[in-house]
Amino acid sequence: MLSLLHIENIALIESADICFGPGFNALTGETGAGKSIVIDSISAVLGERTSRDLIRTGARSAFVSAVFRDLPALAWFQQTGIRPDENGELLLEREIQGDGRNLCRVNGRPLTVTQLRQLGQQLLNIHGQHDGQQLLNEECHLEYLDRFGDLEGLLEEYRQPYQAMMETRREINALRMDDAEKSRRIDALTYQIGELERAQLKPGEDEELAAKKNILRSAGRMISALEQADYALDGGGESEGAVGLLSAAADAVAQAARCVPEDSEQGRLLAQTAERLNQMRYDAYDALEQARDLRGELDVSPEDIDRMESRLDLLYRLGKKYGSTVEEMLEYLQKCREELDQIQYSSDRIAQLEKKLAGQRAEAERRGRVLTQARSQAALQLQQRIQRELEDLDMPKVRFEVLLEPKEEREGQPGMDATGMDQVRFWMSANLGEALKPIHRIASGGELARIMLALKNVLAESDDISTLVFDEVDTGVSGRAALKVARKMAQVARQKQILCVTHLPQIAAMADTHFFVEKGERSGRTFTDVRVLDPAERRAELARLTGGERVTDVMLAGAGELLEEAERFKRGL
Repeated sequence: MLSLLHIENIALIESADICFGPGFNALTGETGAGKSIVIDSISAVLGERTSRDLIRTGARSAFVSAVFRDLPALAWFQQTGIRPDENGELLLEREIQGDGRNLCRVNGRPLTVTQLRQLGQQLLNIHGQHDGQQLLNEECHLEYLDRFGDLEGLLEEYRQPYQAMMETRREINALRMDDAEKSRRIDALTYQIGELERAQLKPGEDEELAAKKNILRSAGRMISALEQADYALDGGGESEGAVGLLSAAADAVAQAARCVPEDSEQGRLLAQTAERLNQMRYDAYDALEQARDLRGELDVSPEDIDRMESRLDLLYRLGKKYGSTVEEMLEYLQKCREELDQIQYSSDRIAQLEKKLAGQRAEAERRGRVLTQARSQAALQLQQRIQRELEDLDMPKVRFEVLLEPKEEREGQPGMDATGMDQVRFWMSANLGEALKPIHRIASGGELARIMLALKNVLAESDDISTLVFDEVDTGVSGRAALKVARKMAQVARQKQILCVTHLPQIAAMADTHFFVEKGERSGRTFTDVRVLDPAERRAELARLTGGERVTDVMLAGAGELLEEAERFKRGL
């Protein structure tokens, strides 16, 4: 959500800090007070097109910054590597200079206006009287339909054969090279295959040689230790080792066992002891042999060490070209062999791939038709949902329709791309008897704002954008319709942050935070100030919106009732 907006030298605003809260934020004020300046400032810091005329008279530049908090994991973060700071905040800054240059930053890192705009489109939507933003962009309509219908799974099932088809098509195109290019590639592959085959690579030998090299580095200490173990186990000179001592002990116990009856308790215990001593002797002898084997492995000649070093050097040089491990080099070798075979037998391979391509396309078309059927059902449901929303917003005669059409055929085959085989458009008719037309071409300012509100209310649960801005959403709305619009805004505000410029007391009363935009004069200059209203000031502002400049006690009482009714409605959400 947008938590702080800082404005410097934008039109009539010399300096302003606006702390937006979660939920529903309303901005009111007299016509011409500067409410649109706040919206223009938000647009500017989100990378939208601006003019030097926006700079306050007498100032060299204008500056806007915005702090966003509690953001989801946006795709833009992955693409750029820029993320919120340790406090979870994202600071956007834009300076508009008099010579037309723009300086943009996100968390202190410079970036282009285009990059800033790409980020802004994922952070916030601005819906003005004549600008529907993303919801009026026909390229987005298909995505909205898929989100509404929870069709991402079917879309992924379609994309698997489609992507396989495209990969096969790329492989066919790669094989269709001219003779000169084919000859150059054959030479390169032949050289690489020969170099790798001459090396006679064995899986795991790089790790084995490296481990052996590490052992040889401490061979002296290991030999000394193993010789001590040999002496302790086998003895030397007049000294008896552990093997001989254990053998003598076993013989002595066996001799003692012969002195008593075998079936006596003492006989059984002595026999068990002799058996244990013999087993210990065998284990000690095995350990002796193993120690001697290890000692023998450490007797490496200087020639053997040179050969090992040379092999490691060869593997290192090959690794820099073909892979960091022997396994990767062998895998690269296999790929080179396969590619060489493909080039040498490209005609046969192309024929095989074209047959494979036909099967993949058939499968993609089959799954595409399944997706189309699901989209057709979702389109009808979305259409009905939006229609009910519009009726709730006092627009019962408006017809809304989701048009689902096949993509244009190519070379006699059904059109398709990564999104499927369909194109989706949102159309509407504003009046009874009027033909359906594209929504961005036919809706008036007030109609457009309410339609956007209806769409956002339906799509709010699946939309990742956390902040919605409605500029003059109440245009052409009054009475009962105004109350319905206000309630609908409150519903959306439970899932999204809402910023709304309004002239209607019903809408302003529903807000969680109420800002007042006021124009005044100081020292011969015009200034615009933005401040949060306290409860008493808010009641007076609602009364002014209701009856004009002359505020009576009856108007104040009515404003209080309006606020109480709004609070009761929000508590029931």
